Amino acid sequence: MKKSIGTISIMVKNHDSVPQVNKCLSDFNEIILGRIGIPYRPERLGIIAIIVEGTSDQLGSLAGKLGMLDGVKTKSMIIKK
Repeated sequence: MKKSIGTISIMVKNHDSVPQVNKCLSDFNEIILGRIGIPYRPERLGIIAIIVEGTSDQLGSLAGKLGMLDGVKTKSMIIKK
């Protein structure tokens, strides 16, 4: 399959889910090119943006697994090369 570059934005509302988020990102480390995390203290949110390169199946799997975690929302965007 053809690889694409994309981004996944992650918003963590439930801080109890942070270890699961980090585990999921670690499981997909081979497709992650970069990551930035910012605490948004006024709303008690964690915001993470990652840049990824992989197949659409890999990107969809990562976004889907993150989105199934309690208190975690994701939005992804894929750009074909």
